[in-house]
Amino acid sequence: MLLFISDMHLQENRPELTRAFLRFLKTTAPQAKALYLLGDIFNVWVGDDAMTDFHRDIAKALKQLAKNGTDIFIMHGNRDFALGESFCQQAGCKLLKDLSVITPFGQPILLMHGDLLCTQDISYQRLRRLLRNPIIYFILLHLPLKLRLKIANKARQVSKSSTSKKATNIVDVTQQEVIRVMEKYQTTCLIHGHTHRPAVHDLQVEIEGKQLPAKRYVLGDWSDQQGWKITLKKDDIQLSEFSFSDS
Repeated sequence: MLLFISDMHLQENRPELTRAFLRFLKTTAPQAKALYLLGDIFNVWVGDDAMTDFHRDIAKALKQLAKNGTDIFIMHGNRDFALGESFCQQAGCKLLKDLSVITPFGQPILLMHGDLLCTQDISYQRLRRLLRNPIIYFILLHLPLKLRLKIANKARQVSKSSTSKKATNIVDVTQQEVIRVMEKYQTTCLIHGHTHRPAVHDLQVEIEGKQLPAKRYVLGDWSDQQGWKITLKKDDIQLSEFSFSDS
């Protein structure tokens, strides 16, 4: 069995959420052969050198899960794209590219964080390209820590205000882009997060000249009381919401 989660947005001022995530790692995750964290694990990440005891506790719990036999894969989100190899080493995780294709049971499954699919949000995509530019990225990571934290806090405020003013279709995925990406990677199954709109969408894609039914699975974000996960077995894939009291 494989498990997929995203958008936990872990942060020190949400202790109930943190406790629930740590409990998930101890109770639910060990049942899986592999756990995939598809971005925005943390609400903000300004560099591995900014890790606190809070972050180290998360890394320690992930490392224990890995030691017990569950492979762990982490993908960058828009909030934690600066997460690096130092954290991954401490957490016993492997860093996945956004986009990645896995073939656990012989069929290709495309994994993404999901923000790349929101092509109508032109201002966000422009900012994303700027921040992911290797030169800009290098400069940001070498700014003084206090300045990085200040920039991150300001960016979150601006993002929240900007998102609230945008139409729903602007901040959601673009269907044409979903189909384009799935056809490019020749897959009928896509799993992503980011939009906080959990659902299973039916669509059609063209593969090798044939129109085939396909599905897009969207993970939900985690609150202080419940989370979302996708469970993949050989002949079954399920998106489900769960109460933290049950995890």
